[in-house]
Amino acid sequence: MLELRFLGRVGYEEAVELQRGLVEHATNPYVLVLEHPEVITIGRSGDPRHVLDDHDVHVVQSDRGGDVTWHGPGQVVCYPIVDLGDDPGAATQHVHLLEAALVSALQHLIGSTPGIGKIGQLEGYPGVWVGIDGPNPAKIGAVGIRSVRNSSGRRRSMHGVSVNVDCDLARFDTIVPCGLERPVTSLRALGMTTPVREVAQLVGTQIAAALSGGHEIRIASVIEGSSGIEGKLSPQLKRLSQAGVDFGDALSVRQRKPEWLRSMVRLGTEVGTTRSAVQAGRLVTVCEEAGCPNLSECWSEGTATFMVNGVDCTRRCGFCQVGTAKPAPLDESEPLRVATAVVQLRLAHAVVTCVARDDLDDGGAEGVAATIRAIREASPSTSVEVLISDCKGDPASLDRIFRERPEVLNHNLETVARLQRAVRPSAGYGRSLAVLAAAKLRGLVTKSGIMVGLGETEEEVAIALTDLAAVGVSIVTIGQYLRPTAQHLPVARYWSPEEFETLKEVGMAAGLAHVEASPLTRSSYHAGVAASRVRQGTTLKAPVLLKETR
Repeated sequence: MLELRFLGRVGYEEAVELQRGLVEHATNPYVLVLEHPEVITIGRSGDPRHVLDDHDVHVVQSDRGGDVTWHGPGQVVCYPIVDLGDDPGAATQHVHLLEAALVSALQHLIGSTPGIGKIGQLEGYPGVWVGIDGPNPAKIGAVGIRSVRNSSGRRRSMHGVSVNVDCDLARFDTIVPCGLERPVTSLRALGMTTPVREVAQLVGTQIAAALSGGHEIRIASVIEGSSGIEGKLSPQLKRLSQAGVDFGDALSVRQRKPEWLRSMVRLGTEVGTTRSAVQAGRLVTVCEEAGCPNLSECWSEGTATFMVNGVDCTRRCGFCQVGTAKPAPLDESEPLRVATAVVQLRLAHAVVTCVARDDLDDGGAEGVAATIRAIREASPSTSVEVLISDCKGDPASLDRIFRERPEVLNHNLETVARLQRAVRPSAGYGRSLAVLAAAKLRGLVTKSGIMVGLGETEEEVAIALTDLAAVGVSIVTIGQYLRPTAQHLPVARYWSPEEFETLKEVGMAAGLAHVEASPLTRSSYHAGVAASRVRQGTTLKAPVLLKETR
């Protein structure tokens, strides 16, 4: 089976981390289709002097083959991660296959439109060109790959092709594209008005079909853009509707829950002890802030999930009960207060989460890192699990946390690809997978979580579990979404305990080491037990880069 993913807009460096994770861990071949925010990339054989004027555009030294190119909105990019085998000519054959697939897709789009000329490869020059039967051919598609041997010895491809659809061609005047003094064009410049999304679908499916060897292709798409829905619906309901969810049939917030969703309240001295430690340290717990149904069970066992970087989140996710407001400055005493509570509660496994702090340059990474250090100093025998935000995808910020080597690095995917923008509009499916891939490639045990009940299908959950396993995630939690208030996203349906058992089996079959799945499961539920089962033998060798091919 080949996995085809339409990811929307993903940062270049994030896409590279995601590809590296798939090279190392994926069982199935993948084709990623996306757009990048504006970036100039220089290949391994590129000449930096070919960047004539970056106009403050981010410039990245890439590990692909080729010279200098530009990526940005209006350009479709395809990254196939497929096995190349050991044939010395396999990489070159892969390039020719990608070029041929792109030519086929463009011929389908352009057809016999007059004045464009013949589309194809131009002898002696990489990529795809239009007007090759005339005096002045122009480049419309670029190609650059790299072959990589992972720690299991499998040789795989990275990077791929791009095609200019409706991008700002003036940006190519700031570079020497691919080191060639030749014109660049786009479908828009050729008079074609096909939307970028349609081009992405055609090019992605054409390349996937060429690489699948006749096997099944499994597709998931992130839904982006305007809903086109008028009226008085809230933005989150408009996004739900755009994603294909019929919220008119949603469950009422007042509807009585089935028996399996009624949590047991436990009373006892242990609950009081935990509460006293939290209150004495002036600490915030996600147990309370998010209204966790397992609070009394966990607190009766002397465990709590501490929330750092304040109490106010800078994002407004449609499912979350944590307050959204302009956050106060960070409290420098907070890490020590968390560590003191860890000692007082004699925790063998401490779980620390955080609010998103997009107001901070590092996204709140240093607050998490400082808390890890404080716990380690106060209680060296305690293992630490952190549930982090995406830190806006910034590699340096994420590395601040990774360098502290938490025993478990958790970052939640939250929902399936199709519902990402509706459920958490400030985050991204591709970005979250890239965060988890980067953490795993640095030798950390990684973990993620998914909610169900928002309108997803079982097949979509299976795809999300496959994607998590494909970037090396070891632990996944799956629980029922419960609507905190009438202002939050509606519940589409309740999944039964038997269905959660099925999802657990699906996750394990996908290659996950531990799946915690039940109606009341939350991110830190039974966290210590799961961590102890998978912490051994997780250090990976870094992938070995072999060869570049333009």
